[in-house]
Amino acid sequence: MDNIDQIILGLLKDNARISVTELAEKVHVSRATIKKRMEYLESSGIITGYTVRFKPNAERNVIRAWMSIMVEGTKAQSVIKELRLESAVECLHKTNGKWDILVELRSDTLENFDKVLERIRNISGIYNSETSILLASHKT
Repeated sequence: MDNIDQIILGLLKDNARISVTELAEKVHVSRATIKKRMEYLESSGIITGYTVRFKPNAERNVIRAWMSIMVEGTKAQSVIKELRLESAVECLHKTNGKWDILVELRSDTLENFDKVLERIRNISGIYNSETSILLASHKT
């Protein structure tokens, strides 16, 4: 990946619906070059899909939270495998420092959210956890 690929990725990150023509104009290359680069980025797995971002308050009745997880010994991979099966898990991040895994969670009600937390806390290999409910988002 070179500088042109990085620029294309940055522009797509800001607006996944940007046209090939507009990308070519902004990057100062031909449309054919953009198409070839995008095909490469997709086929190599660098781009795995395109998505929609919602305005933070657009989704009503959605509880979002970050859960920090501390794992026993070398059980991180088995914990991640279990977390991937949980439908409330939006995103998983392996981290360094005090916490081993950072999980983004979503739920429709507090009652269901409580059940999600209980299921996750019962996963074998989780030593400790801390959860923070997101109150507001200021940049997406």
